[in-house]
This record gives sequence, C-alpha cells and structure tokens, in this order.
Amino acid sequence: MKVAVLDDYLNVALGLADWDSLGAARIDVFTEPFPDEAAVVGALADHDVVVAMRERTAFPDSTLSRLPQLALLVTTGPGNASIDLDAARRLNITVTGTGYFPQPTVELTWGLILAAARQIPRSAESVRRGGWQVGMGTSLNRATLGLLGLGNLGSRVARVGQAFGMETIAWSQNLRPEDARAHGVTHVPREELFARADVLSVHLRLSERTRGLVGEPELRLMKPTAILVNTSRGPIVDEPALLHALTGGSIAGAALDVFDREPLPVDHPLRSAPNTVLTPHIGYLTRDLFEVFYRDAVEDIAAWAAGAPVRTLT
Repeated sequence: MKVAVLDDYLNVALGLADWDSLGAARIDVFTEPFPDEAAVVGALADHDVVVAMRERTAFPDSTLSRLPQLALLVTTGPGNASIDLDAARRLNITVTGTGYFPQPTVELTWGLILAAARQIPRSAESVRRGGWQVGMGTSLNRATLGLLGLGNLGSRVARVGQAFGMETIAWSQNLRPEDARAHGVTHVPREELFARADVLSVHLRLSERTRGLVGEPELRLMKPTAILVNTSRGPIVDEPALLHALTGGSIAGAALDVFDREPLPVDHPLRSAPNTVLTPHIGYLTRDLFEVFYRDAVEDIAAWAAGAPVRTLT
C-alpha cells in the first residue's frame, strides 16, 4: 500500500502520529505545494491512499479520473470543498475525514483583530528598528463587532467580543433572529451589518452563494475607520475590490489569513497593500489540532485496509 501525505509544509506529519502501525505501507510525504493539476497527477498516479491537508490541493473530477490507483482519500477535518464527492463516488474512491475543533481559528481571529486594531505588527517592527511609538490604535470596548456568519466559529468569536465590551451584530443568508439572540447577538439586515461594523469578521463556508459575497458594494458601505477580518476562505472577499478599498482609504485596514490563491504569490499586490496584517493560513495550524488530524488519518487508513467501516464524507 502506497500512501501520499500532501502539503506537509512544516514536515511534521510523520512525527505526530504512529504511521509505523500501518505495517509495510510506504509513506511518501510531500512538503511543497503542487504547481498545477498535471503535477498532482504525476506525483500521485501510483498511490493507493492520499491524505490531503484541508483544501491545499484540489481534487476535482478531472484530477480524480486520472488517478486510477487511488482508492482512499482522507481529508483532515470533517469536510473539504475542494474534493468532488460525486466524482469520487462514481470512481469508487472512498473519501473520509478526521476530527476537528474550532478553537485555534477563533484564537487567531482575535489575534488578527487585536493586531490590526492596535497596530501591533507596525509597533513591534518600530521597536526592532530602534524606533518607538508610530501611531494610535483603536479601542474595542463599545465598538461594534459585525459577524458575517454566526455558526460554530462566528458564535465563539462573538463571545470574546462581548467579553471586550463590544456590541455584537450578525447576518448570513440562513441566520434567524432567534438564533442570533441565543448567542446574545443582534440579527441585522445585510446592508446594516456592513454599515455599522467597526470590525467585520467573516465566518462563512465557501460556496457558490458566498463566493465574492464581500465585494465593492459591500466595502463601500463600510466605515472609513472599519477593519475587515477574514479567517474563513479567501474567495468570499473580492480581492481586487478589497485592494481598491485599502489603497483608496475607504476602509481603515484588513487582517487576512486566507487568500484566493495559496500560498500567496510572491508578487501579489496584497503583500504591499497599506494597513494590512497578513498571515499564511495558520488559523488551524496548532500542534494539538494537527495531532488529531494525523492520528485520525492513520486510524482511517488502518480501518479501511482491514475492511472495517469508515465514516465517509457526503
């Protein structure tokens, strides 16, 4: 059995789970992203099992149909929007997932909010270069936290905002006022969310309904003092529109952990955009969560190889 472990950028997978328990299985670890679909197919054509790290590598029909040896595809986490499940079923490829917990992304969301509001990266860099104070931050107490999505992650982010003394408001396509009230959050119309938020934090799943949901009209509604935070998925926010808003000063700043293309190209204009805090999609990147990912992946492979039932993605 040949197993491919993909996108292990930090080369930690083999040290976080008991891969030896898979016996004579050959484990190939890929630590660099594949540049294109042809590279994916070329690297994985003779593997029986693939362990994918979240959505770092896509598996559309066109890729899966060119991997005749592939029988088991394990994704870290309980779901993966980059896997064509219909194609996998047609090709008799079993797709399964692993455990997950949301706290790391919630924590990073607040790290980004605080970094942007208090200009922490800029101030820290000034001290390192021999300087001192370089600007004034913004207090969160009595500010309005707007949540675009109030599910498992958004509701947890709301609780922290309330602890800071922030007013919390939310909107999403399926959010009901009574569900918002259960979290101490006020449900507001979509336009009001963007207009009132001092901090707007995105917590939606990427889908055809949410792709480009935050575009030029929405950004134009925001206050010139507002901060946009995205730890969800890059394509939910229209990147050209966001760049225009940042360079034109129509919003105060953005804190982003996710991007349309990842890794972010070296020459991408966001790297030099003003008033930004950028992190390399590390919302879920903590040792304890990765231990869950790889431990469960090994267990999934062992169960599948033994012919035991595995929980498949639907």
